[in-house]
Amino acid sequence: MYSLARSLLFRLDPETAHGVALKGLDLANRAGLAKRCGGERVDDPLTLMGLRFPNRVGLAAGLDKNADHLDALGALGFGFVEVGTVTPKPQDGNPKPRMFRLPEAGAIINRMGFNNAGVDHLVARVKASRYQGVIGINIGKNLTTPVEQAVDDYLICLRKVHAHADYITVNISSPNTPGLRNLQFGEHLDALLGTLREEATQLDQRSGRRVPLAVKIAPDMSAAEVGLVAASLTRSEIDAVIATNTTVDREAVAGLAHADEQGGLSGRPVFEASNRVIRELRQQLPDMPIIGVGGIDSGAAASAKVAAGADLVQLYSGFIYRGPALVGECARTLCEAGQT
Repeated sequence: MYSLARSLLFRLDPETAHGVALKGLDLANRAGLAKRCGGERVDDPLTLMGLRFPNRVGLAAGLDKNADHLDALGALGFGFVEVGTVTPKPQDGNPKPRMFRLPEAGAIINRMGFNNAGVDHLVARVKASRYQGVIGINIGKNLTTPVEQAVDDYLICLRKVHAHADYITVNISSPNTPGLRNLQFGEHLDALLGTLREEATQLDQRSGRRVPLAVKIAPDMSAAEVGLVAASLTRSEIDAVIATNTTVDREAVAGLAHADEQGGLSGRPVFEASNRVIRELRQQLPDMPIIGVGGIDSGAAASAKVAAGADLVQLYSGFIYRGPALVGECARTLCEAGQT
């Protein structure tokens, strides 16, 4: 059924199709049909970061920026759902068009620019949700906030989402907010993560509940740069790393329609780059949980992410191309591999 739905959706521009698909999923959920879309939920529990994940397959941030569709997405069999990226103030993001399909490569280019309704809206939606699974909330900074003051935006979001998240992701790797990736390195990263770790610890102590802190990084780094990031994550006692965000490299899609559009490239072309970063992180961080994301469009691809060193995986572009059936396929493949 999804192949038919996709053929209709792909006649629309990508951003319009995105909204139509999510509204359709909401309707299906209210009719009690969303669970059937994802097939039978795979029970393959794993405890990581002090959290119990029903299975290893999650939804990556970016698909549901405002947590408006949390119940419907949660019904599809995911082991966890990450919402956001959210910023302190609402913002429209970049001018349209800002999302482009590259179907020959199973890829998407987006330059959305953290379009979202603001952290207060997201918190209200999470509170109103009936989803009982693991929720990650991905936080970022507003476009108008200077990079030098980025920590202030992250602190605002951290304080507001702490009581409502099972884990919190610090997004420092989107290519669509100017200067954001500069926060990934050196003193900038140490200062940011050190401040957030201190604040998170205080929030944990006041609430009597520990909320793990994860960091999402980019694939466009050398081995030496990955090593520097890994060292900073260790110094700041970060709980997990998400590898990776989208890439700005276009070598894998050169010559295809839309390949020269600005923005982050996701999907199949980022698969190997993501795996390379995961392998390097695992060497540097043997005990830190790694969430692998980038180019997973089959159970075999999910298995390759785990073989590279990931503990959990997340879907985004593959989910758009393959639909809800991909969730169960990946979860079953990882479950069966763990039993052999």
